[in-house]
Amino acid sequence: MRSSALLAAGVLAATVFLTGGCAVHSETTGTPSSSASSSGIPSARPSGQPSGSPSPSDAPIAQLPLPATKVPLPTGAITGLPKGGNYMAWTVDDGADPETVEKYVDFAQRTGTRLTFFVNGHYPSWTQVADKLRPMVQSGQIQIGNHTWDHPALTKISDQQIKDELTKNDEFIEKTFGVSAKPYYRPPFGYHNAHTDAVAASIGYTVPVLWYGSLSDSGLITPDQVVSFADQWFLPGHIVIGHANHTPVTEVFDQLEKIVQDRGLRTVTLRDIYQG
Repeated sequence: MRSSALLAAGVLAATVFLTGGCAVHSETTGTPSSSASSSGIPSARPSGQPSGSPSPSDAPIAQLPLPATKVPLPTGAITGLPKGGNYMAWTVDDGADPETVEKYVDFAQRTGTRLTFFVNGHYPSWTQVADKLRPMVQSGQIQIGNHTWDHPALTKISDQQIKDELTKNDEFIEKTFGVSAKPYYRPPFGYHNAHTDAVAASIGYTVPVLWYGSLSDSGLITPDQVVSFADQWFLPGHIVIGHANHTPVTEVFDQLEKIVQDRGLRTVTLRDIYQG
């Protein structure tokens, strides 16, 4: 089981983002600070809040407009979305608990919420929900990202093992959902550096996806804690990481959806935002 959530402080004291079992920092930068200005990521603030407040909206998540045009992929890791628009990427990692995975899929089906699942194919959960999930993947509502086959730290294994982990999971994703996850992958624990990035890029995985906020639920926390973290991090421009490992998040989906709606946010996948 993944380790419980930790609060990781960056090089800039004002730049913080919550971390979970997949959520430590890049060994290269330690924080999203240096890449934030170049890739349009929300600038750091002591409260973790981007400038300006989104306007409340009663419109269902699925009825708010998607971006009219897409932007080029930035160079290097992505930790947040480009500035402009009340867009938020809700991403979900792992898949250790079949009940949580299925309830996430049901939630997306019921509400139209757009999610990116970074899957570990060795968990049976993803095969069990494949028939229900596949139509939403094909329509573009759900994006499948590569989180490696069984979640090793890429900085601790050989180059060939990095390739094998990503390739085996890629083959699973294509066989199970009929799509390729390339070029997006999430390095387990957030561990990556220039060398691991280059190895992944050599097989087509050119975009490491990190985050700018976390539900901190890789380990077991309470439903109220999940809501508190969502209240902190569900903001425009944020990529928020959650986990399909424990059921408390499934008990507060309605509250999480309300936060999204009250803030006038539109959930998006990475493919909704970026070209290619």
